[in-house]
Amino acid sequence: MKTNPLKDGVISENSAGIGTVTPQMVRARAAELAAIDGEISGAATVAHFAQAKRELTGESDIDPKEALLESAPEAERWDPAPGSTGHKVPAAPSEDEDEEGRSDNERLVEEGVAEAEIDQMSQSVWESAALNSDEED
Repeated sequence: MKTNPLKDGVISENSAGIGTVTPQMVRARAAELAAIDGEISGAATVAHFAQAKRELTGESDIDPKEALLESAPEAERWDPAPGSTGHKVPAAPSEDEDEEGRSDNERLVEEGVAEAEIDQMSQSVWESAALNSDEED
């Protein structure tokens, strides 16, 4: 089922719309991810940049190889009960649901919770860095 592309990606940060994702935004988020991962120098790795881009553009968090496996038809995957035929009942399409059956409200709540977790992790990293610099003085 096709989803509305305007509903994908991060739509706000701290209750303000972010607009178009820029390279500077990706670099800033990658630096935050590096700090959260404990990179002392704050130097972001390629993995941090990739994750930052995925988060800001709304791309899938699934590894491309894993995504390819997930996209394979169920019949071509491992069959836990060989010989059983079974059948799949088609789900009624809904404009307000994504491929996983989540409504717009559920997605927005999940995005808000994820953003709050990121904010808390960033805040704790910066607070611990401030405490460490005070102790060194």
